[in-house]
Amino acid sequence: MKIATGTLVMAMDGSKAHLFKNAGDTQKPLLEPISSHQAANPRSSEQGTDRPGRSFSSGSPRRSAMGETDLHDLAETDFVREASQLLDKTQQEHDRGVILLASPTVLGEFRKCCPERLRPSILAEIGKDVVNHAPDKIVSIIDAVDG
Repeated sequence: MKIATGTLVMAMDGSKAHLFKNAGDTQKPLLEPISSHQAANPRSSEQGTDRPGRSFSSGSPRRSAMGETDLHDLAETDFVREASQLLDKTQQEHDRGVILLASPTVLGEFRKCCPERLRPSILAEIGKDVVNHAPDKIVSIIDAVDG
């Protein structure tokens, strides 16, 4: 897949997001960083120490255990929501197409919270976790995608 001049590229996972703009052309893309964001997601023991709850049925003496809330999952979901808002705002300012690279799980969360006005601007969603890769490596991964 070729990256047109001015196209926005976001590489993200559940706690980091890097937003780039192609300052080169389709023959020689050059991803120029626009912004980077990282979420603070401390260890579970620092986020909460309460035991899972118990439920009592009013009609019988039975009890049921409730699953513990995964605070890391909640923090990742919040981060993906914030990153989608940032991408929406940046796309509105630059009025360019968007290529999104993230793990399949993060892409699923992104689709749930993606603003409606951003959806038509998304040129490609690539299900790879490349947030720790260099921009040149990200370009080669995008180039390898058919489209």
